[in-house]
Amino acid sequence: MKKIFISDKLAEAGINYLTEQPDIGVHIQTGLNEEQLCEAISDYDALLVRSDTKVTPAVLHAAKNLKLIGRAGIGVDNVDIPLATELGIIVMNTPDANATTTAELAIAHIMSLSRHLPAADASIRAGRWERSKLTGSEVAHKTLAILGFGTIGRIVSQRGLGLKMNVIAYDPFVAPEIFLEYGIESVSLEELLARADYLTLHCPLLEKTRNIIGAGQLAMMKKTAMLINCARGGLIDEAALYLALKEKKIASAALDVYENEPPAGSPLLELDNIVFTPHLGASTAEAQVAVSVEIARQTATFLKTGEAINALNLPRVSAKDLKKSSEYMNLATILGKVMAGLADAPLEKVEVALFGRAAEVAIRPVSVSALIGILSGHFSTPVNRVNAENIAKRQGIVLTESVTHESRDYISLIQLTDQGGGKTLALSGALLGGRQPRLVCINQFDIEVVPEGVLLVTRHDDNPGVISAMSAVLGNANINITRMQVSIADEQQQAMAVISVSAPLPEALILQLCELPPVHRVKQINL
Repeated sequence: MKKIFISDKLAEAGINYLTEQPDIGVHIQTGLNEEQLCEAISDYDALLVRSDTKVTPAVLHAAKNLKLIGRAGIGVDNVDIPLATELGIIVMNTPDANATTTAELAIAHIMSLSRHLPAADASIRAGRWERSKLTGSEVAHKTLAILGFGTIGRIVSQRGLGLKMNVIAYDPFVAPEIFLEYGIESVSLEELLARADYLTLHCPLLEKTRNIIGAGQLAMMKKTAMLINCARGGLIDEAALYLALKEKKIASAALDVYENEPPAGSPLLELDNIVFTPHLGASTAEAQVAVSVEIARQTATFLKTGEAINALNLPRVSAKDLKKSSEYMNLATILGKVMAGLADAPLEKVEVALFGRAAEVAIRPVSVSALIGILSGHFSTPVNRVNAENIAKRQGIVLTESVTHESRDYISLIQLTDQGGGKTLALSGALLGGRQPRLVCINQFDIEVVPEGVLLVTRHDDNPGVISAMSAVLGNANINITRMQVSIADEQQQAMAVISVSAPLPEALILQLCELPPVHRVKQINL
């Protein structure tokens, strides 16, 4: 008999699903503090939570028999995932179960802004009859601009098409085929902002997306544009939004999420051209049932078959398998990060090829490790060997594999190739001494690089003085060069340099390097 402990309130439908399963016992006890949960959890195989329960190190160490932590919902900030992974405990969530609910709230805000519904309600309650003052606008044939084309953004796009809107979207990590499949025009961020009648945000909050809508972006928008955020607080610079709304640089906004929740004392509360809701994105009866039933199904499946749907980490890997493949997996992850950093467009068709001794290990863990490198840092959900293939497929990346025991310049070699967008990007890596990873080739440039820290990859004319000019720019900015490798392609009058530097370069310094006449391109990669 497998035993499940439920420590937060779940919908009755999810609990009923579990109690109907043979050989599964369910115990429900909510409102426990850390000490009480530690005392209760030791004999259970699975722990199901929402956001109230904090799965701390003390709880994890007390859970001697725990194999699974299931989060009914998407956020897992309340679970110590690194320690759970170390202890061999699967952590899973339900990332798509409330997608429709959040998408519908965004559409509701679009309608609310278009027809001034909160102001109209307040007017009637105050005894006024202000029909002419509250004249609205139709959404049909207006441009709906979606920033972020994941699950929720795609649902919003279909709702927008149903409303006869012109739908455009921006997401640099989604392949063109996905946009075509949904019948949506893919545009640059600048074009998205300039064309938007309604701009709705549906991307994760990462360092690269924090304040993705700031003063500069708001200045690109129409004065009649409306901004909606039902995704994450922090995507919008709220100080810049306040000025844009106050100075009528955009027409209006609707927020469900905030930099600080609740937004007490925010100057935005003073304005009358903005609408607020208290983080209601997942707050529908249907969504509460959906996340409960989904986590119940995933838990039952795992306990019966071992299949870990929507797992955010990995179970234990046997010492034998880890010893045999871990170094190749690490190299593949590094190559994936480099490939993602060098790509000028979304990757579409990634081939992982093993040569020589590398072909003696199972290729799938290695190729999935390459996907982890390609995808890491682009999603709020951690990318790992359990979920990397599904995420890649959702982004439109097709993975192929090949193996040959013949050596290719090196005793063991891994090659990653992408042939999407009409261009080929190829990288090769080797293990020196069977352990030390090296990047050995980028396209036609043979170049042996220690792949660690911050790398600058340049394409420049093969002329005297170019390296010294780049070094001077870095030196003047107090950036130390720790390593540098240069390669020349025989058939071109161009060279490539890979420069290891002491600290990440700000965008302005990268632009300064690119402004050197012989330099054609500079890419920065953080490993």
